Amino acid sequence: MQIARTAAALALAVLATAATACDPAGGTTGDGRAPVSTPARTASADLPSFAGMGLQAAQDKAQSLGFYRLDSHDALGRGRDQIWDRDWKVCFQRPAPGSRPTTGTVDFGAVKREESCPARDASPPASAGATMPDLTGTSVKMARTTLTTSTGITAEDASGQDRFILVESNWKVCSQSPAPGSGLAGQPVAFKAVKFGEACP
Repeated sequence: MQIARTAAALALAVLATAATACDPAGGTTGDGRAPVSTPARTASADLPSFAGMGLQAAQDKAQSLGFYRLDSHDALGRGRDQIWDRDWKVCFQRPAPGSRPTTGTVDFGAVKREESCPARDASPPASAGATMPDLTGTSVKMARTTLTTSTGITAEDASGQDRFILVESNWKVCSQSPAPGSGLAGQPVAFKAVKFGEACP
């Protein structure tokens, strides 16, 4: 009887050892090596050119192809928000057309439908740092973004009509103080501006 119980226990031990060797959850394969994990594949799709399309139509098309991370910006560099996508058209895109990972962001450079596309996509101005940059010709909104949030900024109508500058992306800088190249050490900054389409005095 004792011999039978010993044989049964030995058989169970052998079966348990075999099961552990075959179970990948145990951390090794049957020959003692760690299992090789297969890296997850990143899905890709062909990204077409969206130039000339309405911004809303371009976004809908991109999503139908599997690109769901979408962004847009003002290709003229004025910092205008694309509130109504149907009022804008695509001039540029990043990344360029081709096979692209669908997990990436597609960024559209756009202008209003009645506007002409610029020759190049505008880049946001660099931060001013310790030296005052030349901001003439830029929108008051983008000029403001080059300066620190602690900088005191005033913007006035340069035409002499004393108009209020409410939507800063619609106004361009004509003159500035301090002058370009001056040192910046926390002093206030003043801009004189007119609306885009108007000539500086």
